[in-house]
Amino acid sequence: MSAFALILLIAGLGLIAWLTARARAGRFDRGGMKRLHSLPGQHGWYVAMWTVLPALLFITVWSSVSPGLVKQAVLQDPAAAQLPQFDFERDALLSEARRVAEHPESKAFDPVAQQLAPAMRAARSRYAWMGSLAAILLAFAGGAYAFTRIRPDFRARSRVERIVMILLLVASLIAILTTLGIFLSLLWESLIFFQKVPPWEFLFGTHWSPQVIDANDPGASLGAVPLFWGTFFIGAVIAMIVAIPFGLMSAIYLTQYAAPRVRRWMKPILEILAGVPTVVYGYFAALTVAPAVRDLAVMLGMPFASAESALAAGLVMGVMIIPFVSSMADDSIAAVPSSMRDGSLAMGATTSETITRVLIPAALPGVVAGVLLAVSRAIGETMIVVMAASGAANITLNPFESATTVTKQIVDLLTGESEFDSPKTLAAFALGLTLFVITLLLNIVALRVVKKYREAYE
Repeated sequence: MSAFALILLIAGLGLIAWLTARARAGRFDRGGMKRLHSLPGQHGWYVAMWTVLPALLFITVWSSVSPGLVKQAVLQDPAAAQLPQFDFERDALLSEARRVAEHPESKAFDPVAQQLAPAMRAARSRYAWMGSLAAILLAFAGGAYAFTRIRPDFRARSRVERIVMILLLVASLIAILTTLGIFLSLLWESLIFFQKVPPWEFLFGTHWSPQVIDANDPGASLGAVPLFWGTFFIGAVIAMIVAIPFGLMSAIYLTQYAAPRVRRWMKPILEILAGVPTVVYGYFAALTVAPAVRDLAVMLGMPFASAESALAAGLVMGVMIIPFVSSMADDSIAAVPSSMRDGSLAMGATTSETITRVLIPAALPGVVAGVLLAVSRAIGETMIVVMAASGAANITLNPFESATTVTKQIVDLLTGESEFDSPKTLAAFALGLTLFVITLLLNIVALRVVKKYREAYE
């Protein structure tokens, strides 16, 4: 039985359990019997949860355990004696056999995989039916246990609320545990890297050339300062020069000058920019903006200007993050009490004076927080810099010259053919950890700015 069909069956059993338990609890309140502690629907939810949740938990665990059981069963087949001893080659042949088992009409390139396909198909079918049968039995057992507990004084409402609270707690912990897992994985690989390259050489070195690494002194070629500068120059300087003015001015227009009908159309159109895939921005930067920037540099007397300039990537990145600045500024300005605006206008100030001297200062914490969040979004951008920025690590103030970023180098390092435990590959994890910490600090600063400088209005 497929996983989708099994989940539908479990959901159907849960619905039957809900209807049955609700009907049973409803009969307790008829004919002058003792009044129910909980509503019939709450009894139904209690039985339905006991029917569905244990079965779904078992399906989740079984889906992670069954592939190992299938692999062990296939390895016991006589044809498995022809498999190579090298783990990578053996896993590749088993994956090919799994593909043929899932699609019998296809053929394997390796005859060993073709011979293992029937055993793989039989093992997958056997363990799938075993898991399905166990899940169904578990659903029946859970539903029967909960159904026997239904009585007039049973506190079904409290039990249901407790289960829902546990589910909400688990859902909230998923984000925290995911972030912790990402951080620990980066930290572990980075510690291995820093055992080979001293941290001060990596963080303060000015020469980045991972293609040529001295085995005796790998840190001499892995100085990340040019990467940090390129990331800051493209994401926090050029992009912000584009995003802050346009984002702030669009927010001012939409909140103070635009008619309600215009705002109703313009705001969603502006926020569409946030939903455009970054690869589309990358194509736009590489095929349209970069040649235009190079032609502009030639007109200004720089005949050897590169099409992979910092300016091209920064301009498109600034356009991408305009909605982040605009949305935060829009919400902050709209949150300023209208009495402050009306009082300023009543004192004889013009609309522009009211905006610059009353509304913007009052909304400044939210605007600053939006800018900081936009910066953290910009320095973590990948596709635009991969497609439009250069791989040359330069420390320059000339926007028409080539520059690279941390995310660009992470992609280059992890798509090569170097060994995983080499300093060149492990440097990607150190760069990722540094970028993670910088982004986290920017988010913390943004939250502190909002908390510290928020003004409370009556």
